[in-house]
Amino acid sequence: MTRESDTSPFPYPLRWRIMDGLESALDAVWPRSMSRYSGWALVAPALLLVGILVLGLANIAESSLHTLDRSTFLPSEDYTLANYQTVADSATYWRVMWRSLLGAALTVVFTLLLALPYSYVMVRTPSAAIRKALLVALFLPFFIGQVVRAYGILIVLGTSGAVNDVLGFVGIGPFRLLFNFPAVVFGLVQYMLPFAVLMLAPALTAIPREIETAATSLGANWIRTFWHVVIPMARPGLVGAGLVVGTLSLTDFAMPAMLGGGSQDFIANAIYDQFFRTADQGLGAALALLLVALGSILVGIAIALFGAGTLGMGGKR
Repeated sequence: MTRESDTSPFPYPLRWRIMDGLESALDAVWPRSMSRYSGWALVAPALLLVGILVLGLANIAESSLHTLDRSTFLPSEDYTLANYQTVADSATYWRVMWRSLLGAALTVVFTLLLALPYSYVMVRTPSAAIRKALLVALFLPFFIGQVVRAYGILIVLGTSGAVNDVLGFVGIGPFRLLFNFPAVVFGLVQYMLPFAVLMLAPALTAIPREIETAATSLGANWIRTFWHVVIPMARPGLVGAGLVVGTLSLTDFAMPAMLGGGSQDFIANAIYDQFFRTADQGLGAALALLLVALGSILVGIAIALFGAGTLGMGGKR
């Protein structure tokens, strides 16, 4: 006797029917004869975004060649390099650029010093609970936002904040911990740390544990193994994290504005002032292009030193 389940037709799941319908709709919109162009269709949105960016940069470049007519407060019609000459002759802008570069460099150094051990522990710990706790602590700042985090630093480091309260218990302080250059660097490091960890974690995960075990079996202690094995093999992640942290720090606006108190401006703050406070769009556009050029030069130097393939985990050794 044959069971009913053996003679009944195969049940076709609903999700398969949905996928078939989507495939039929795709065939109607994009016939198989055009499959050779599928790659271009996939990258079209990205190309569109890049095109918009290039168009915006072209408009900024054109605006930078017009000075502000003080009589009408409108851009002049003549093309000139006067805005770039103004930047070159201004000691204030040179000081702002130097402060931006120094702040970005210090942020990269301190962020990588903190992110590397954090990433290593998160990747290598055998405890799932510790790994989950580190991941939660890593992703939680993304849900808070930069401005809110800056306000939190203002509260913690203020004259009546938690840090000065603790120092007051031992008879020290209060100290002026805000509205200075170290406060801006501290805020940038705190903001950039999750980005660096996210870029270092894959590079450390790609290092086989057996290599560290082999180094230990040959007599190397943990410090020598970490210095001579882990760090060199994690160089792609370090370079990528350094570039991301450096460029984001160089172009940051909120931390210098809020933690610097108006006296520790970076280039982005100077650009904002020219666009929205003095209405000198030409000078602001010139500063914006100089910022783009400065960031491009730093990226070019990194690629020249470490190789373009280093960022793709396949760099030269």
